[in-house]
Amino acid sequence: MRDLSRRGFLQVSSAAALGAGLWNVLPAAAHAATEETNIEKAFISFRIGVPQWLNDERYRGLLAVFEKYKGVTDEVTFFTSETHPPLPLEVIQQRAEILKQRMIGARALGYRSGINLLATMGHHNENLPNSLQELYTRFTDIAGNVCQGCFCPNDEGMRGYIAEVYKAITAAEPDYIWVDDDVRLLGHMPISQGCFCDTCLEIFEKEVGKKYDRAALREAFNQTELQAKLEIRNAWLNHNRKTMIRLLGWIEQTAHAIKPGLPLGFMTGERFYEGFDFDGWAGALSGPNNSEVRWRPGGGNYTDEVPDGTAQKAHQIGRQIFLLPPSVKSIQSEIESFPYQRLRKSAHMTSVEAAAYIASGCTGAAFNVLSMYDDPLDEYDPLVSRLRDVRPFLDRMAHELGRTPVTGIHAGWCKNSYAAINPAADWFTGPRQDLGTGHTDGLYTLGLPPAYGAAHGRVTALTNDTALALSDEEVRRMLSAGVYMDADALTRLNSMGYEKFTGFTVERTIERDCIEQFTEDELNAGFSGRRRDCRQSFWYGPAQVFAKTGETCRTLAQTIDYSYQETAPCCLGVFENELGGRICVAGYYPWVQLHGLAKSSQIKSIMRWLSRDTLPAYVSSFHRINLWPRVREDGTMAVALLNASLDAAENLELCLLTTKNKLAVIDMQCREAQVIATHTDGPYKRFILPPVEPWNLRLAVTE
Repeated sequence: MRDLSRRGFLQVSSAAALGAGLWNVLPAAAHAATEETNIEKAFISFRIGVPQWLNDERYRGLLAVFEKYKGVTDEVTFFTSETHPPLPLEVIQQRAEILKQRMIGARALGYRSGINLLATMGHHNENLPNSLQELYTRFTDIAGNVCQGCFCPNDEGMRGYIAEVYKAITAAEPDYIWVDDDVRLLGHMPISQGCFCDTCLEIFEKEVGKKYDRAALREAFNQTELQAKLEIRNAWLNHNRKTMIRLLGWIEQTAHAIKPGLPLGFMTGERFYEGFDFDGWAGALSGPNNSEVRWRPGGGNYTDEVPDGTAQKAHQIGRQIFLLPPSVKSIQSEIESFPYQRLRKSAHMTSVEAAAYIASGCTGAAFNVLSMYDDPLDEYDPLVSRLRDVRPFLDRMAHELGRTPVTGIHAGWCKNSYAAINPAADWFTGPRQDLGTGHTDGLYTLGLPPAYGAAHGRVTALTNDTALALSDEEVRRMLSAGVYMDADALTRLNSMGYEKFTGFTVERTIERDCIEQFTEDELNAGFSGRRRDCRQSFWYGPAQVFAKTGETCRTLAQTIDYSYQETAPCCLGVFENELGGRICVAGYYPWVQLHGLAKSSQIKSIMRWLSRDTLPAYVSSFHRINLWPRVREDGTMAVALLNASLDAAENLELCLLTTKNKLAVIDMQCREAQVIATHTDGPYKRFILPPVEPWNLRLAVTE
């Protein structure tokens, strides 16, 4: 095993470890594929836990459920383990032999079938007595603590084990293999960021040309000089990207040596600490022959307890999909109900999840929703029945939306965003900051469209220190368009030398008893004089007062106290700079408590102004809607929308940047209604949609 591991390490990863060509070559491999990306129907699979397939009788019962609800799935995917550390090699080999027969049984009924390896490198301290006991290096944090259930992916012996595992499951002749999301470098409880073992530090020394022990590296990450700090942090993110490429490339080489062209899939979340190099990792899995790669984006949302978790996860998934090359066609969202207790998540919300994630960019769904116990499977009949009934809608969505990107408001993130968190505190233990992601969720629920990549952003919504992760060219490009930012982002941009392009500075902070009051500006039309009280005494947030530095600055809101006397002349303002950009600075609760009529209307006016009316769509009526518009190659539009409210959305007014006057509106039962534009508002056509039930989706397509 040791010889095999060393051979693979040299063949696949030594160039990356030394900072040589592999790092630049592999991402291009994924983009080299030129196959059609048209999607005829959704890619749907069920992920099956070990308790459902290990026993013959139980497995026959599972297949009977799928046959009873024929069409609910196209693929049956088998987990190798029900716990999260790697299993002893002999256990994997024994299970692979059983799975070979299970997959034959699934194919006999018309299903594609494959294996989901849990786990490759390991995850948590769970079931340790029955897990891999080899003396390979454990995953190590910067303080020297280890996770016993996770191993360093750069350890030579561990790589040999991984090769033998993937040999065993490839030899079982699956139609595809999935690499689960234990392949990550953060979140292996009880520790977090890694790996800082001696092997990883030796590799990093070769990459940067300087030797560090853990204490010295931590000091470098947190040194006083900002630019030097960012450089070493970015170097570590680059190191993490290479570690992931080495591991995924090793898996690709092992599997394709046995079965060339075997489709390989990878499950992810938002992987900022790992460098978010999804295009590079897709290239590593595709290999030199451009084999098919699949993706399973995910992240949490296991219950109905917080319905908004569905929309929030949809945005997380959208960001993950943005970086994938066009050749990745099968993108199956992770839909998980762990620990699989039926009353924790309804059949309805499970179906809504699948549709919402296709709305944000997936082309299918992977359901991990069945029991991991010996419960009678008929308990799951209502769930499987509902998923079969919604399948035609999922197929229609996948076909109409395809891989066309969503265009709208970008949150300001990039691959290097993790380097910019906690710039004045410990990188790993300092206060957690938004990475340029979740702060925009409140904007999106107003019926404003997201953009998951900067290239598709018509407005950038910037927070905290995220601008530190951008190059000067990227910052200037952003400031040449439309930017909505909070006071922290403004202060950071000004400190970086961009003050003449922002139009404002933060003059002071008011800690208590502030109310926002709208001015007479045209962007407040119909709502001048309206007030918004976010109650600093209950939900504390500092009120930031702005001073104008540009001649074209305008005030949209001031602050007053509880006697309605002015306390500051400007807490919200706009500015047009010499680059041609439009700027809005918001100092009073810029991301939350936006859901009153006056404030939501003002925000929509601001976003139209910032974008110069280039947002492809928005909801102009007063409804709580998430919106995902696409402008397709032929100029037609396809828009998915979610009523993210427990009230029905009646008289919902959808504004589209189109010359088309007809709209087909499809509900989740695939019933279609024709809608004619009521009138024109500037470049936008306005359509009044039929009522949308609470927590339901619609697909709208221009004709």
